[in-house]
Amino acid sequence: MVDAVVNAPSRAVRTDRVAARRRELAAAALETIADRGFANTGLRDIAAHTGLSLGILHYYFDDKDDLIGQAVWQSKVECAHRYDAVVATSLTSAELAEGFGAELAATLVADCAEHRLWYDLRNQALFQNGFRDTIIAIDGLLTDMVWSVVARYAELSGSTPQVRPAEAYAMFDGFFRNSLIAHLRDVPDAPENLRIGAVRMLHSTL
Repeated sequence: MVDAVVNAPSRAVRTDRVAARRRELAAAALETIADRGFANTGLRDIAAHTGLSLGILHYYFDDKDDLIGQAVWQSKVECAHRYDAVVATSLTSAELAEGFGAELAATLVADCAEHRLWYDLRNQALFQNGFRDTIIAIDGLLTDMVWSVVARYAELSGSTPQVRPAEAYAMFDGFFRNSLIAHLRDVPDAPENLRIGAVRMLHSTL
């Protein structure tokens, strides 16, 4: 019993170190995965394009799905929090809407490959169960993000949302996905259309 108590902190430290190393490796691999897509990327490809050891990847990840799931999760956590400052600092509904639209347009351009990977992965989950839990968790995270914007917009407008969280997420997710497709097809005004449309859609939730 004494040994178990003494060893518990060291086991916790090892667990934390493994989790931190997994995060580091997933972040390093994200660009390669996002550029190549799910179907065209294996652990050997990631190792070859990042300089990471294949043995290290096998040590920290069960397989390619484990690594890709970790990388996409981290990417989406960061994405979901990019709107926190807009929600927290906006003093009027118009300021919030403009700030939200601007952030959406900015991430459409700056993080295009990562967003494409997310939709690729979500499509894969329709055919296999390997990513199901990760997809469900990310969808929940993004639903909460969208709802925080909608709820704050309603509060600043002195009104009440006329949609539910899942409906609000479906609206903005569908619009963002279509904007991403347009951007990937080199439609020049896709980011600006997304920015303007986001403002209109926020107003339509009331």
